[in-house]
Amino acid sequence: MSKVPVLDLREADAGGDAAAAFRRRLREATHEVGVFHLIGHGIPVESMTELFSTARQFFALPEHAKLALEMSNSPHFRGYTRAGGEYTRGEQDQREQIDLAAERPAVSDPGAPAYLRLEGPNQWPTELPGLKPVIADWDRRLSALGHRLLREWAVALGGAPDLFDAAFAEAPSTLIKLVRYPGRSAGEARQGVGAHKDPGVLTLLLVEPGKGGLEAEIDGEWVAVEPVDGAFVVNIGELLEVATNGYLKATMHRVVSPAVGAERLSVPYFFNPRLDSAVPLVPLPPELAARAPGVTQDPANVISGVFGDNVLKARLRAHPDVAARHHPDLV
Repeated sequence: MSKVPVLDLREADAGGDAAAAFRRRLREATHEVGVFHLIGHGIPVESMTELFSTARQFFALPEHAKLALEMSNSPHFRGYTRAGGEYTRGEQDQREQIDLAAERPAVSDPGAPAYLRLEGPNQWPTELPGLKPVIADWDRRLSALGHRLLREWAVALGGAPDLFDAAFAEAPSTLIKLVRYPGRSAGEARQGVGAHKDPGVLTLLLVEPGKGGLEAEIDGEWVAVEPVDGAFVVNIGELLEVATNGYLKATMHRVVSPAVGAERLSVPYFFNPRLDSAVPLVPLPPELAARAPGVTQDPANVISGVFGDNVLKARLRAHPDVAARHHPDLV
């Protein structure tokens, strides 16, 4: 296998030996590497083109229109973040973005678990009415792809295809980010986004064609994840590491800012279970269980099996302005 393998979902569609081979490669890729390129996924190139076109239109809006949607307005961590407004490991990330999550009513019960504060409405720009239907279409397409991949993983790990279904029933927690990395000069900080692991289950990342900058930590070194046309970069989050006792590993990754005069657009899609769901523990076959090293132990980042706890912890750290304004009791 190359450092970052390429998997073709059409092999799984073929059934028989081809499907079995796909599942073996899927299992190996996320046990040994933790990140891979996915082709043959069935998402039309027209949808990808429309998504990037709409993202460019959003970032081209006047600054006052974007700042009207600042995340600091939202106790649910939804909305626009200017470059330098998000933090990873205490350092500023040099990217601007808008966070658009599953749209649901806010939870008003003061006795509810703290993570339910993440439920609520998005902030949409009135100047770009086409954004909402494009995001809804993308969410529908990638939710279906996420479900499909989890079923393939379940079988690849020796379980039933519906192993993860219950955790994603009724109200999965999806999040879409439109992200723009502006160019930075050699003398400026180049942390587009700092080294981190995703706190959930599965991330499907679409990168603007031909744009590098994404790096993954593989075998103790930082490896460039070179773009593959029409492919998603797929990485697993901390909850799949928990579910498999570390057999599948959440890989540390980061983005280095492009050079001055350039920019880079990307759209990560985070496919996660209900906030109140505990990820099911996978009953691994003995030969796989023997190769499971256990969940990563990091006192600075204690991983919870309940998705809501895990993601709330990450959001409070990444957006201290939102935490201080809306959730002072949690910081």
